[in-house]
Amino acid sequence: MVVNPARRDLRTQYDGFLAMVRRNPVSAAILDRGPDLGAPDWWLTAGAVFQTVWNCLADRDPTAGIRDYDVFYHDPTDLSYEAEDAVVRRADALFADLVAEHGVTVEVRNEARVHLWYEQKFGVPCPEFADSADAIDHFAATTCCFGVTTDPDRTTRVYAPHGFGDLFARVVRPNPVLAPRSVYETKAARWQQEWPALTVLPWPCP
Repeated sequence: MVVNPARRDLRTQYDGFLAMVRRNPVSAAILDRGPDLGAPDWWLTAGAVFQTVWNCLADRDPTAGIRDYDVFYHDPTDLSYEAEDAVVRRADALFADLVAEHGVTVEVRNEARVHLWYEQKFGVPCPEFADSADAIDHFAATTCCFGVTTDPDRTTRVYAPHGFGDLFARVVRPNPVLAPRSVYETKAARWQQEWPALTVLPWPCP
């Protein structure tokens, strides 16, 4: 669901979440410039979002431990590598100063074409994603399932299909819908080393 923070408790969580995300100068800049990328259905997602919140909760530098900043978009009209590469090159120019100043990677991917390469990389087939939200739904942990975007009118929207509870409690919960167990466990082990206060829940038994 795209969060509609109508309830007071949800509004408090929603506002706190966004405030933390924007404390990361790289995430804030990507959200401010994102509409200029010209990519449909684009979202800042994954570690750029949930790891920023973990850093804020731990009173760390909001950028600490974040290896890359994932920007998803979804364009099924052209699934060629060349079309995706054109968007990647625009992103390289748009975010070049962030990469130079902060030493980070801004990784832009067309989620409409992930099914073309996912099995070769991870060993399991991947469905064709209907949109970027569908792709976010398939992360290895529910804790990863967040997206933030800025519309052309500068309205911010948040996608949080599992809510904010686990995120603020620093609970890592598996999401066994696509990624193999090994992917979850490898990621969770790195996260727990970087953010020791995390509680990592085990992969469910078959």
